[in-house]
Amino acid sequence: MDKEKNKRSEIAGSGYKFLIYYIFVKKLSVLNNDDINETLRVGVIMRKILVVIDMQKDFIDGALGTEEAIGIVDNVVNKIKLYPIENVYATRDTHNENYMKTNEGRHLPVVHCVKNTEGWRINERIAETLGNAKIIDKPTFGSLELAEILKAENEREEIEIELVGLCTDICVVSNALLLKANMPEINIRVDSKCCAGVTPESHNSALETMKMCQIEII
Repeated sequence: MDKEKNKRSEIAGSGYKFLIYYIFVKKLSVLNNDDINETLRVGVIMRKILVVIDMQKDFIDGALGTEEAIGIVDNVVNKIKLYPIENVYATRDTHNENYMKTNEGRHLPVVHCVKNTEGWRINERIAETLGNAKIIDKPTFGSLELAEILKAENEREEIEIELVGLCTDICVVSNALLLKANMPEINIRVDSKCCAGVTPESHNSALETMKMCQIEII
């Protein structure tokens, strides 16, 4: 009995040591009660990654902007501030001058996010908050490069991923499902208060689709 009691004490002590290390050394400020309980149970905590999808001017107040997109800027800024910047990745929808001749252009005939134009740039407040975070340019809805980078990160150490940004029903859902397909065993979640869709209805439909694919919606 004494040996078993001592063993349990060692495990609990190890959990506390890991918790203290990650809070004060790694500065992970996005812990919740479930994170703490899991840390104490297994003595380790997963690295938390934030992915900010396409918070660009054309999607906020430009060619494809909406009131809902404008309305999430403050939430996304505050969300980014919760993460160490080395744990933050952002994507940037990137098209060329021939956009209207592409398959996407034929289906969505609105020129947007052409490289180096004003509408392509990330919103000023978001860009300032992102600082030196890694930004990945992507030519289509989902980013294979992002999936490859995060898969490699997960092979080095276990990670969890949270996604925010625009548009819920196009690029957010595409990247969430792409990441889930590449890493089916990791926890992926989407903060609905930090996302907006083309319409409120399509935003909600995309959230339901992701939920059915075992992506947590908060």
